[in-house]
Amino acid sequence: MAVAPPLRMTRLLAAVAILAAGPVRAAAGLGEAQVRAFVAAQERSWNAGDLAAWSATFRADAAFTDQYLTPAGQLVPYGTSTLVQARAQSRKFRASSTVAETGRVVRVVLAPDGRTAQVVSRVVSRIQGRNGVRTACAERRQDLVLGAAGLRSRGQTDIFSRCPR
Repeated sequence: MAVAPPLRMTRLLAAVAILAAGPVRAAAGLGEAQVRAFVAAQERSWNAGDLAAWSATFRADAAFTDQYLTPAGQLVPYGTSTLVQARAQSRKFRASSTVAETGRVVRVVLAPDGRTAQVVSRVVSRIQGRNGVRTACAERRQDLVLGAAGLRSRGQTDIFSRCPR
């Protein structure tokens, strides 16, 4: 017959088990490398014109907000779209223009829950349309959620401003 260990030993073994499990739980959560890879995949699918793949990186309830930051520092809202509206607008836009977007992640904030993150990118878009080439610069903010279907964005807020010279 086995003898039960003293209470102090039981607590020590439980503490060791909890500490040992800590890194396993953290590894299963959302990490900065995963967030950066997600943003890079969004950019690749957008630049390839693969709107199905690009749309799949967003939740069905995603919201897309465009704003302009004036040189005086005032935010001017342009509007907000749903995912369905953003897809339709993107198809229409791409029918008459080509675009190449280059982004650089400047900040990733991982939530303690291991399931959500905020990411901020600087995005430069080079747009070739009927009237020539133009460049648009924006700060893009996204809230990401890790769920059963994988990592998805709740949408994005693009804050356009003058491009640096």
